[in-house]
Order: sequence, then C-alpha cells, then structure tokens
Amino acid sequence: MAPFATLCGIAVPLEEANLDTNQLCPTRFNKVPKGARFGQILLHDRRFNADGSEKPEYILNQEPYRHAVIAVAGRNFGVGSSRETAVFGLIGFGIRCVIAPSFGDIFFGNALRNGLLPVRLPGATVAALMRELIAQRGARLGIDLPDQTVTGPDGTVHRFEIAPLSKRRLLRGLDEIAHTGEYAGAIRRFEDDAKKSFPWFYS
Repeated sequence: MAPFATLCGIAVPLEEANLDTNQLCPTRFNKVPKGARFGQILLHDRRFNADGSEKPEYILNQEPYRHAVIAVAGRNFGVGSSRETAVFGLIGFGIRCVIAPSFGDIFFGNALRNGLLPVRLPGATVAALMRELIAQRGARLGIDLPDQTVTGPDGTVHRFEIAPLSKRRLLRGLDEIAHTGEYAGAIRRFEDDAKKSFPWFYS
C-alpha cells in the first residue's frame, strides 16, 4: 500500500451520522476485484441513477469535490458489516483520510490495514471543521501523520491520537503481511532452532 506521511487537499463535508458500510459499498459490489473500479463503487447508490448516470445534486459529483482527498464526516462513520470494500471505495475515489468523532470499530481497523487514515477528533471540533468547509467551498485541510495533527482552513491545529504500530505501518506503507515480512530472518532463525531442538516434530 502507498505510504502516508502528510496530505493537503480538498476536504468534502459528509454531513451525516451513521454512514454505514452498505452505503459506502453496496452489497452487490462486494465481490468486485480490488482495483480502479472501486472509485465508481463508493457511495454508488447516492451518486448514480439506475441507468448509470450521475446524480448532479450529490456532493461527490460536484466540483471541486470530485477531487477530494479528505472527508469530514458525522459520528459512527463506517458502522455496519465488516466489508473491507468500504475502505477500497474511499481509496479508489482518492480519499486517503476520514475525520469523524467516531467510527465503526471494524471499519477503523480495516482502514488502518489498507492505507486509509481514520482520524478521531472531538465532536465539537469536527462540527467546527464541517462549518468551515460548508462556508468555504473547496477549502483544504492539512494532515500531518508524523506530528499527528490536522490543520483546519483557518490555520487552527488539532492534535489526534493513533496507536504507534498503526502509525509506523502507515508511514512506511506496510500492510500486515509486509510488516511480518520484515521479521523473515528472525522467523527463519526460530524455525531452524526449533528443528534442532525438536527434530522428532519435523520428521
């Protein structure tokens, strides 16, 4: 996955609570192979009519939000089923960070494992950011993962927390398999020692 260090760009206000994984990626798309198509799958039923044409009133179909790289959302973002495809949809669209007061637990873990940064900020802070984004169409936010900060359109800096291991993986662009691979030498040494100590087990 792509490393994540800093990000500055257009932020889209998704002013809605409980935006669940079935809306982020409708069930019928769950078996689509991971790839570029997920950019179209994100919030598909909000963005497109039955004939595939766009719904011009939906915010992600409008300029400049077609180019959003950050989303500011309501509470309980990503609640619902455990589908990783909800994360794939956001990344496929171009969104690398979602800021919200709270997240579905499974979505939060899936995001970190796939290169999407979920940032928890207090409800009042998120509401203030939302108001700024609505008042200033196309306003930009800055995300600094090394410093663990969000910089609002007015320059106010907000600090967020993240688990050290998750931070390290995001900074280096490591999923769980790649992270485990860093310990390949130690794993081989352990296996070699085990074979010497317990040869009967390996015969």
